[in-house]
Formats: sequence, structure tokens, C-alpha cells
Amino acid sequence: MGHELGIIGAGNMAEAIARSVIAAGVIAKEQIVAADVSSARREVFAKQIGVAAVEKNEEAVRGARIILLSVKPQHMKDVLGGIGGVVLGDALVISIAAGISSSFIEKNLGGGKAWRVIRAMPNTPMLMGKGMVALARGKNASESDLAAARKIFQAGATVLELDESKMDAVTAMSGSGPAYFFYLVEQMTRAGLTLGLSESEARVLASRTCIGAAAMLEGSAESPQELRKKVTSPGGTTQAAIELMENKQLGDTLVAAIRRAAERSRELGT
Repeated sequence: MGHELGIIGAGNMAEAIARSVIAAGVIAKEQIVAADVSSARREVFAKQIGVAAVEKNEEAVRGARIILLSVKPQHMKDVLGGIGGVVLGDALVISIAAGISSSFIEKNLGGGKAWRVIRAMPNTPMLMGKGMVALARGKNASESDLAAARKIFQAGATVLELDESKMDAVTAMSGSGPAYFFYLVEQMTRAGLTLGLSESEARVLASRTCIGAAAMLEGSAESPQELRKKVTSPGGTTQAAIELMENKQLGDTLVAAIRRAAERSRELGT
């Protein structure tokens, strides 16, 4: 007797995906089996989510119609070598590992089969049902495979479909992107402390301001540039801050940082 979804690597992202598909009624919890070497992670899946959790990867993929590869890039080759002989030849294989190409997965699953692979890059806001996920088809995956992957991810995220050549850019933008936002809030909070605010005062001012600004961005048809200009009165406090940022080339630094993240994604895949 097979099951719908076999998960390899029961980390936080896999947990977000499992919780969202169950909550949305896309896949029943009885139809999911998750594997992880960590007993603590298996306990989360078994006791908190109600999903069958196992230690051996082979047990999770055996008979599964869809496989979710949620392991670190450096572990992918060994994982694929261990499950290639067990995965159903017609299973849909979805990978969320940064930098790992669909051709790498096809090759290392082996067996001379035309493996159907979808490469995905989700981000951690999926934990809150506000994720961003990009999907790219491998050479053997069909439109219906893409639709099946979309159905899984759109339960907790906005889904964008694009060519696999753009996945390193996606990794740098939305995969790593939440950390850039959190870093901004960190620095705003730190600035508040230097201005005499308490830790709690600075944190609530910084975090709620950023959350409110994000809501404006989501709810407005205007561009970020237009929204910024509306806050920036000539000769005012905002203009003074923005001018200092530009003099310090903060914009160029941010662009360079995101480009470095994309470069690192490419390095992980080689």
C-alpha cells in the first residue's frame, strides 16, 4: 500500500509544507510519511502534526507518489544514492535544496529512468502561510507535474513558475530574503538603543513599522519608490536619512550582497 507524500528531511521548511497541505486539505496527514535522523524532529511530526515519522529514508519513499527532498545541499548526493533503487519510477520528485539542479537529482537517482523532477525554492514565511515559492521543471517533468507541485506549495505561499536558469537569483532574493528584512529590523532596533530607547521600545517601534510598511506595499498599486517618496518630505528627517544611506552606498551594498547570495547558490550546485 503506497502513500501520497514521502518527505526526506523533516526540518522546519518540511514542517511548514506538511502543516499547510494538511490544513488546506490538499493531502491527508495519513497519506504522509516523513524521515529524519533526528528523533526530536520525528517527534514533532508524529506528535504535533500526526504524521508517520521514520528514521530510514527508504521507508518514507517506498510506495510514495510524490517525494519531497528537504535535505542540505551537501547531503543530497548520498541521500539520492540511498533511495534511487526504492523510489517508484513514476514518482514526482520535488527538491527544495538550494543550488541543486534537477539534472543533478536525475543523475544521482540513477537507474536509467526518466525521473520527473520539480525544483522549488520556498522561504520561511511559509510557516505563517505567507511564503514565496518559485518552481522550475526538470527536463522530464510535465505541466501536470508542475500543477501538482503548485497545489502543494500554494497552500502556504505565493507561487511563481520560471525557468531553472533563474533559480539562483530566486534563492538570493526570496530564499535568503527574509534574513535581509530581519537584519534591517535588528539595525533599526540597535539605532533606537543608541538614541535612548529601551530594548522593548526600540523593538516594537522597529518591527511594527516594518510590518506596517510591508502591509502598505502589499495593499498598494504604487511602486516601492513611489511609496518611499511619499514619506520623504523635502528637507525633512527622512530625506536626511536616505541621503546618508546613499552617500554610504547602502543601495549598492545591498545589490552586491544579493548578487553574492546568488553566486553562493551556484557554488553549492557544483
